Amino acid sequence: METTISRLSATEKALDIIYQLENKYGELMFYQAGGCCEGTQPQCFEKGGFFPRMNDAMIGTINGHEFWIDRDLFEYWKYSHFTLDVTDGFGPGGFSLETPLGKTFKVHYRLFTKEEYEHLEPVKRSE
Repeated sequence: METTISRLSATEKALDIIYQLENKYGELMFYQAGGCCEGTQPQCFEKGGFFPRMNDAMIGTINGHEFWIDRDLFEYWKYSHFTLDVTDGFGPGGFSLETPLGKTFKVHYRLFTKEEYEHLEPVKRSE
């Protein structure tokens, strides 16, 4: 049986914040836009608190919570693994649920190897 490679992971620090947010808000979702007001940092919302645009990409889940990215940003980063992390401070926009905790989610990227890229999990697209 062939193993599929995940496009997404999270650090322990990010998971700790996600657990706090789950306890307060319930089901969550993440969305990473391509820039402008919110920058390119991932935003965390209550599930259903943001509606992905047509053809945006859901690249995986973190603790069962969908992680969506802008369709154009996905085309740019589709050869990269995303690792969700968190840092102290306030990110652009301040709309994300971790903001009142004085934290900001961020993503570290690394390129997939050729072998990994050939065995990636499928991407779900919004309609």
